Amino acid sequence: MDILLVVSSFNSLSQRVYAELSDAEHRVDVVLASHGADAVRAAVNEVRPELIVAPMLKTALPEDVWREHTCLIVHPGPPGDRGPASLDWAIHEEAPRWGVTVLQAEAAMDAGDIWAAESFTVPPVGKSDLYRNEVSDAASAAVLQAVQRYAEGSYKPRSQSDPGIEVVRRGFLRQERRRIDWAEDSTRTVLRKLRGADSQPGVLDELLGHELFLHGGHPEDKLRGRPGELLATRAGAICRATVDGAVWIPELRPRKASGDPAPFRRPAASVLAGLPVPSGAADPALRLPEMPVPLELPAERRTFTDIRYRQHGDVGFLSFSFPGGAMSTDHCRRLLATYRYALTRPTTVLVLDGGRDFFSNGIHLNVIEAAADPAGESWANLNAMDDLVEAVLRTTDRLVVAAVGGNAAAGGLMLALAADEVWCRTGAVLNPHYRRMGLYGSEFWTYTLPRRVGARTAQQLTDEALPVSAAHAARIGLVDRLVPVAAQEFGAEVARLAAGLGGSADLARRVAAKAAARRTDENERPLAEYRRDELARMRAVFFDPRAEYHTLRSAFVRKLPGPTARPLPLPVPVEDVR
Repeated sequence: MDILLVVSSFNSLSQRVYAELSDAEHRVDVVLASHGADAVRAAVNEVRPELIVAPMLKTALPEDVWREHTCLIVHPGPPGDRGPASLDWAIHEEAPRWGVTVLQAEAAMDAGDIWAAESFTVPPVGKSDLYRNEVSDAASAAVLQAVQRYAEGSYKPRSQSDPGIEVVRRGFLRQERRRIDWAEDSTRTVLRKLRGADSQPGVLDELLGHELFLHGGHPEDKLRGRPGELLATRAGAICRATVDGAVWIPELRPRKASGDPAPFRRPAASVLAGLPVPSGAADPALRLPEMPVPLELPAERRTFTDIRYRQHGDVGFLSFSFPGGAMSTDHCRRLLATYRYALTRPTTVLVLDGGRDFFSNGIHLNVIEAAADPAGESWANLNAMDDLVEAVLRTTDRLVVAAVGGNAAAGGLMLALAADEVWCRTGAVLNPHYRRMGLYGSEFWTYTLPRRVGARTAQQLTDEALPVSAAHAARIGLVDRLVPVAAQEFGAEVARLAAGLGGSADLARRVAAKAAARRTDENERPLAEYRRDELARMRAVFFDPRAEYHTLRSAFVRKLPGPTARPLPLPVPVEDVR
């Protein structure tokens, strides 16, 4: 079928629906509803779709569109749930189970007939993580089922007037409900509020006399202080005391009306350090101690760390998790230091474990945008990424596995491709390109991508700049193994598979063959040449103030609209945050 996706942003869920419908051999186009009703009408007239699907929509479809065409809306709530903040309420009310409903558009929001629905268990994670995993899995299954039912022509969608459906109307979850009472709220309550707003909208709070939004939250099991007191920093996060413990907050966002030139999410410690201090007051940011933890942190510890190492027999696991999958210069350097530490350990297999959410999206555009010299920071960040990727490529004494549990894009995906094997959860979405940010790319992609998929397919992937599903990535050789499990089960399954790989009889032969192949490739063309040529192209862009990259980066970080609207290929960079 010809299907038109109408989306407010081409985010993680929109990308997954696009990729999986394309895998099912439907012809799929996309239009951004954020460009207005006329843009949607124009796309409908141009594409003339048999079906319209809206995986992620913040505004109503034009009435003439949904009256003249069958339009299916993906609502992130169970049948009968209505309102614009369903996931927020699910986390706020600690719902044990939730769901996704595909319903037909009509005049009343979320009130249309139901074409499909899927339910899922709600784990104790942030809203954005939940959205990219459990919600995405359920939405994908429901959309594919709804489209199949529509194509068959015999299915009668279920009316929400059915007595078996309980209608629950919920409005926006206002900041008054989200606000943390540091003198009264328990650690559990604070974490629930933080997790319910981790990406958007954040929790409005006050620090050093300034209003800021708090993003993300992790428990702390040892540090204590007066409720609300700032206690320490770690890897860019800040620790704040609660009435019965403490929490770590990875990111802060100044209010747009605050006068801050960078009113977007950034590492919390850097935002705190940049806040003006009231006259006569001491600067607490200068006195907060940096509290590191061991890389091999005991399993029972409940604290924040974005990088850790553990070992089981002959298998080492280097785990990392950065907000939004963005890797700053500091992130890359610390991860490289840990990687070098992992190479000193007596293992035969080393797993790069990105966890259940993002694996990596490459350089940290928010940190770059906030820098006094964005071009210089772009250059430093890219070189730090290249150093990390090169270290993986030059590892010849053991097998390296990239465990891609969540989405990966640009240089972050190229980090995974540097490994000997890429294991990918079936729900992940991959973006093996840089073009939508106006970049040529680096991270040795001109070596690793053609090596895996061939020169012609590599050219197609980077030119078309479209997302691909995990299943499609496996078919073309971009990944080696699909891991068909739920997000909560990915870590355990990777550990089981890695143990089997570490105990395989031909492991020594494979390592020797790998080392020989690396020597052969180095003789044909040294890695230094790939890096030199890629960086020359990137440097020319970074240090050209007129380059499109700077405009696209700023629009992406500051969430500004793109310049025009038309079906894919989109004129704006893909956005993988909700």
